[in-house]
Amino acid sequence: SLVCDNWLSLRAFLLTRGLQLLVMFSQRAVKVMVGLIVESRSIVNPSLGAVRVPPDVWKVRAYSSTDTGKSDRSSRYPVPCKKQLPYDIVELMEEMETKMGFLPNVFKVLAHRPAEFRGFFSYYNAIMNKDTGRLSKADRELIIVATSIVNRCPYCVIAHGAMHRIYSRNTTLADQVTVNWELADLGDRERAMIEFALAVSRSDTITDKHFAKLEAQGFDAEDAWDIASVAAFFALSNRLAHFTDLRPNEEFYIMGRVPREKEPKGKK
Repeated sequence: SLVCDNWLSLRAFLLTRGLQLLVMFSQRAVKVMVGLIVESRSIVNPSLGAVRVPPDVWKVRAYSSTDTGKSDRSSRYPVPCKKQLPYDIVELMEEMETKMGFLPNVFKVLAHRPAEFRGFFSYYNAIMNKDTGRLSKADRELIIVATSIVNRCPYCVIAHGAMHRIYSRNTTLADQVTVNWELADLGDRERAMIEFALAVSRSDTITDKHFAKLEAQGFDAEDAWDIASVAAFFALSNRLAHFTDLRPNEEFYIMGRVPREKEPKGKK
């Protein structure tokens, strides 16, 4: 009788546990199916580092904690929902959004390919945020503006024109360079820097004369490398922006033109 009771108890336990597991897996399956439908039938393939979307359902999705169904016209490629992305990419996006008050569209668009996202921003940080050399942050941004005009990239001209206004506290120079850098209010140092950057961007034949002009303005060979790196990297960035139809955020148009609103006292 004792053996029978134990067997019945064990069978009841196994049956109950089995039902619990069945319900749990069913709920997960429903969530997966709903997620696939909500994300426009997207299929995440971590091994490829990309979000694969059938051509007939290419829809631009908003980057957010939850998919609201709203479109985000920042690119012709789909923008992944936040929950689709690797943790390190989400962390970087949230850091940038907190710092700037909005998330630049380049982060959203490149998140379509996480592996390339990491490589892009790793090199960006190496050349744009270095502490050595004679180039200031404003210098680097002005190089980007000047070369991106030649490469016909609205995103980089507008976004980095805004960043130049912030770093230089000059509200007009980036606009002048956008129209015609040769007529802009540039000093001899800035003029030599941009002339060299444009030569690199156009793939002109670089000669010792180019280096001599830079040297005459206080730049050495390592500075020339820095100028060339920025010009070359953003030639890549310009072309990525071109074929993805990357659009600038509206916030960039007024950045550095008007004073930022101050937070009320006592508000953190």
